[in-house]
Amino acid sequence: MGLRAGGPDRDLLRRHQDVRQANFLELFVDLVLVFALAGVVNRVVHDLSSGDPVLRWRSLAYLLVLTMPLIWLWITTAHITSWFDPRRPMIQWIVLASAFGLLVMSSSLPYAFVGRGWAFVVPYLLLHCVRPLVLIPTLRGHALRHLYVRSSLWCVAGGSIWVAGAVTNGNARAALWATAVTVDIVAAQLRWPVPGMSRPPVSAWAMDSGHHLPERYQQLLMIALGESVLAVGLTFTNQPVTAATSAALVVAYLSTVLLWRIYFYRSGQVLAEAVVTATDRLVAGQATGVAHVVMVVGIVGMAAGFEIVLTQPTGRPEPAWLAAILGGPVLFLYGRIRLERVVFDRLSRRRLVGIAVLAASAVPLAYAPALAASVVAAAVLLGIALADAHHAAGRPPEAPSPGF
Repeated sequence: MGLRAGGPDRDLLRRHQDVRQANFLELFVDLVLVFALAGVVNRVVHDLSSGDPVLRWRSLAYLLVLTMPLIWLWITTAHITSWFDPRRPMIQWIVLASAFGLLVMSSSLPYAFVGRGWAFVVPYLLLHCVRPLVLIPTLRGHALRHLYVRSSLWCVAGGSIWVAGAVTNGNARAALWATAVTVDIVAAQLRWPVPGMSRPPVSAWAMDSGHHLPERYQQLLMIALGESVLAVGLTFTNQPVTAATSAALVVAYLSTVLLWRIYFYRSGQVLAEAVVTATDRLVAGQATGVAHVVMVVGIVGMAAGFEIVLTQPTGRPEPAWLAAILGGPVLFLYGRIRLERVVFDRLSRRRLVGIAVLAASAVPLAYAPALAASVVAAAVLLGIALADAHHAAGRPPEAPSPGF
């Protein structure tokens, strides 16, 4: 995957010895993503709170349909800033355009399935189709050129599904967009296969030789946790201060802190080191990306559950509410199990037990107040964090042993 000795590619491609950490422009994109995820949570909670049981369940599907394109756009932007030097004007303009696209998409979220479909689709397609076309001429002799050519072809093909969704409304739009984002991500997983073209030795998930992209994934987790705190704080501000709402606030904040603790102990803490030492960075990068996407979706689901509990802490929970309150932690722990496999090549039994306890508690919690479900979820997370601390007590920090 070598570079030619000269040409514009030498000006744009990142020099890893000079630039390792995310720059301020990338952090600006992160701020927009916080706003975007907050918009998703608000949209989902609105439907979760409705009196229609079908709409309540449908809102959980909406969470995936709206969250995945936003996360995927963030990931592809992080991939660009990982491979290309963000100090170069062209890359800076691309990053700024990506942030603006996220902002426009986010502004359409409250009306995503009843109007403003074009405001969601047009920025998404423009960024995914145009950015590779802008970068392809700078990549003579680099494997990324082949990857971007293939991704552009798939963008045109998949774009028809996005456009078809934009010209419809309601369930038809949601179904078409769900199909479209699935096609986008699955095609990327397969490195955008094109008949007659050999697959390039890099992918949309590929980790380079530096720490930049693993650190960006860590920041993605912090973005999701920050959105959770934002959602909880704004919701509590508009609620009467009672013993129940105060308890819900404490439980939500404690749960967020525990998610942070469970993630960073210890796989999240040494993720960059593990990826750098991995034998197959392509597979390790793909597994790392998928694990973080699952965890972020779980955190967004938990944020929706926190808002429901804050607004109706003593009410009997609807099944869809329990799916958010308990299913969010389940998804997070599942993603964390996948990350453990990447970093230490092992199965985390503590997290498996936590998933089992959360699943088993769903039936009895259906007859308890909504706050009780939130307390049980927090207790499970606390148990896992304490078990992690007990396991680490008196032992030296564990070095990564990548599974790939």
